[in-house]
Amino acid sequence: MANDQKTDITTYPPVVAVLGHVDHGKTTLLDAIRKTSIADREHGGITQTIGASTVEIVHDGKPSRITFIDTPGHEAFSKMRGRGAQAADIALLIVSSGDGVKPQTRESIEVLRSTETPFIVVLTKSDLPTKNTDKVKQELLKEQIMLEGYGGDVPVIEVSARTNHNIKELLDLILLMFDMHKKPTYAQDVSSANPLKAIVIEAKLDNRAGAKATVVIKNGSIHPRDMLQTDKQVFKVRTVFDTNKKPLEVATVGEAVELLGFEDVPQVGGIITVQKAKETTYAESIEPLQRELVYRKPEQHNGISVVLVADTQGSLEAISNALPKGIKVVLKKTGEVSEADVLLAKSTGGIVLSFNTKLRPDVVKMGFTEKVLVRNYTIIYELLDELNDALEGKLQSQMEQIFGVATVLAKFPFEKSFAFGVNITDGRLARGDKLRIMRGDEVIGEASLTSLRVGKNPTSKVEKGHEAGTIITPVLDIIVGDVIISHS
Repeated sequence: MANDQKTDITTYPPVVAVLGHVDHGKTTLLDAIRKTSIADREHGGITQTIGASTVEIVHDGKPSRITFIDTPGHEAFSKMRGRGAQAADIALLIVSSGDGVKPQTRESIEVLRSTETPFIVVLTKSDLPTKNTDKVKQELLKEQIMLEGYGGDVPVIEVSARTNHNIKELLDLILLMFDMHKKPTYAQDVSSANPLKAIVIEAKLDNRAGAKATVVIKNGSIHPRDMLQTDKQVFKVRTVFDTNKKPLEVATVGEAVELLGFEDVPQVGGIITVQKAKETTYAESIEPLQRELVYRKPEQHNGISVVLVADTQGSLEAISNALPKGIKVVLKKTGEVSEADVLLAKSTGGIVLSFNTKLRPDVVKMGFTEKVLVRNYTIIYELLDELNDALEGKLQSQMEQIFGVATVLAKFPFEKSFAFGVNITDGRLARGDKLRIMRGDEVIGEASLTSLRVGKNPTSKVEKGHEAGTIITPVLDIIVGDVIISHS
């Protein structure tokens, strides 16, 4: 790191947090800037994890960059939103020109005030006939947001992601505001030659790559093979990726990058610095992942014990903070649900809930065998709603039953559809059953068993160890090797 040439300070991009109410167009605005389609790929149209990206533009005739942090809008993610603002130099407060100030708008305003982050009010959806910008501005004034043109100094701009109205002007405004809010000593305080300070904005356990995290660099620089540390571990950087998944030899101030090489999943909001000299051994400085997991023998209580599994550390923390009273978390982790998780839930009289993960058929089957509720969710509202149902004693009665499992052996045309030869490997198949088609960890779809035959003879049920011919509706892209699960 000592050999780095000090980069011109004007090349350091501002880090911009994007905050606001759900469905007010935060991610769609970034799509217009990045020319991507992230919004279309998100479950329920809701941004459920922090994402970061760096865009390049021309400003005042010079190439410039801006790093955006897209923060979630759902109320359960307020803690992640707050950390997004702490990592940012500037924020965009996104407000729909038609809907105006909403609950998460107010929460975002409180985050910005508490972190003293300078921000721009961005009025989205300005191309819609339902817009009423004067009304929205009056609502913001009632929230003590002193807008420019109304006696204050908070910039406000109307944009349309659909028509690209004022998108370039917004980017210019961000860079202008960044220049205005730099401290006089900024060039000395912030440099690639300074000691490293990076903030973890997302972290997860990847089954193939291991623990990884997205970080924003606030000072210094990061290279592959650097020895770095968090408050709980020392690690060697294995790979540095930019937001387009391209490997980098160096990342510096203002950049959002993904790091591989962690021993354990780091905490969202944690600070990464250069390893400090210690007399303790490397092994002593690392706290095992098992200690990161919250596992306790459940105390006697009137609620429900839960094994909680999520796709990322940020999602895990957000859900944990939103759990209703009466929920006892006996284990929380990132990754996928394992058979051991099912057994732990059984031993504590609890249930297994996963968020944005994949459930393997063998895990689902074990849940049925051990009479443990195992469910996966992609929308946080549904998870929280059903937890409340569970507390009222409703959820256990809705527990999905697994009646049988079969493997597709053959596929052949039949009339205008297809018939499938299957081998029942567990339980039974019966005519009229609801079916879930699995290909590895992926759910292909849900269907019904409309016809069942053994040889040429129709039958109502076929037991384990036998083969049968089936017709399944609606028509799905079923192939040889797929697994069919019959369930309630």
